[in-house]
Amino acid sequence: MIKVTNPYNGEIVGEVEEYTDSMIGEVVDRAYEAQKEWKKVPVYKRVDSSLRFLELVKEHREELKALLSSESGKNYSEVEIEMNNIFTSWRAFGEKAKHLYDEVIPAGLEAGHDRNVVITKREPVGVVAAIIPFNFPTNLFNQKVAPSLLAGNTVIVKPASANPLTVIRLVELLHEAGFPEDVISVVTGSGSKIGKAICTNEKVALISLTGSTEVGVQVAKMAAEGLKETALELGGNDAFVVLKDADLELAISEAAGGRFFNAGQICCAPKRFLIHSSLYEDFIAGVTERVSKIKRGELSDPDTKIGTLISENAAKTVEEQINKTVSEGGKVILGGNRDGAFIEPTIIRDVPHNAAIMHDMEVFGPVMPITSFETEEEALQLANDSIYGLGASVFTKDMKTAMRFTEAFESGSVVINGSSYFRSFEMPFGGAKMSGIGAEGVYSTFDEVTRRKCVVLKGIL
Repeated sequence: MIKVTNPYNGEIVGEVEEYTDSMIGEVVDRAYEAQKEWKKVPVYKRVDSSLRFLELVKEHREELKALLSSESGKNYSEVEIEMNNIFTSWRAFGEKAKHLYDEVIPAGLEAGHDRNVVITKREPVGVVAAIIPFNFPTNLFNQKVAPSLLAGNTVIVKPASANPLTVIRLVELLHEAGFPEDVISVVTGSGSKIGKAICTNEKVALISLTGSTEVGVQVAKMAAEGLKETALELGGNDAFVVLKDADLELAISEAAGGRFFNAGQICCAPKRFLIHSSLYEDFIAGVTERVSKIKRGELSDPDTKIGTLISENAAKTVEEQINKTVSEGGKVILGGNRDGAFIEPTIIRDVPHNAAIMHDMEVFGPVMPITSFETEEEALQLANDSIYGLGASVFTKDMKTAMRFTEAFESGSVVINGSSYFRSFEMPFGGAKMSGIGAEGVYSTFDEVTRRKCVVLKGIL
């Protein structure tokens, strides 16, 4: 059994079974057989079941909030946002599912096909393995499970072993709402122990993973051996560029809000702060004042705005990264200390351009490294000098300049005059370079969880 610990106070909040390879195989076998019937269920019935699920979530909302907070170290104000997203996402994916129309390629578009008509249909891929990270378990559950089920796939969910309890409870509510048990299953255990059994099973058609780039590369290699489809949303080290004509107060507000939400454990949070030299000191003064007011306290206290990291080991890693950045020349002007699984909101100024944190070292915690630049070319060179390419942001009042940066950034998304910590359920969310393959969102996920089939009406006309 795996014990689930509250990182805020160290209490055991539950335990789950460590699945074996043979157990994984049995779950996949049942999901594979169940999918043959599930794909025949009309879309409107699948959507009806999802709406019943939302009613059950509403009934159990307080239970779910307490569970997510206790196993993740999240404060209640952040948990509230994550709960609200369940309703937004499932409704949006449900509407999209009802509008996945077939398309027709008419006759006469090329010589020799004057009497032929081609219909393109969307069909479910089969069994989907949804591997969910610890930082936003319900958000990523929504993004992966809702469209997969609604498209006619069966889903095997593998939550993070650090905080699987809320995801397990959501699966139970799906069963109660009318989704058969083998249509949506959950398996538990550490990825290092059961990941291979999931990713190499020949009956798994698609692996949808949100996690670190290191794990994503391993999954891609295993998937390649069976020519499995993958959707990989991986790490990021987003650049936050403030040009000399920027609205400074807006930049300060977006920096503080985007970097320290969820204790900095966000893939698309801004993590490298590049400030024009003319605004550098004023930016540092303003952001330090705001961040110093972020309150730590009981997770259930509505005034608490920052919780712990997912574990003490995670906090120790961030502590080591802070110390490394200092050894490379950065100066801590706020925070920098660790208390168990808690890391103080930390600001490091004067970080050299060649420091690891300014390139390929992703810090998954509440740390803000700041450096200055003189020219736009210098800012862009530093912003793009990373293996990651998830998101980026630029602050300027000149929209022509903003569009030049938009074209030049090597990233999956760009936010103009806002933090890269931005993700609507509608938008296709994904990265470039080592930040992943594919894109999630109402706009795009159905492309990932379905495949096209062509039906040729030869000589029909």
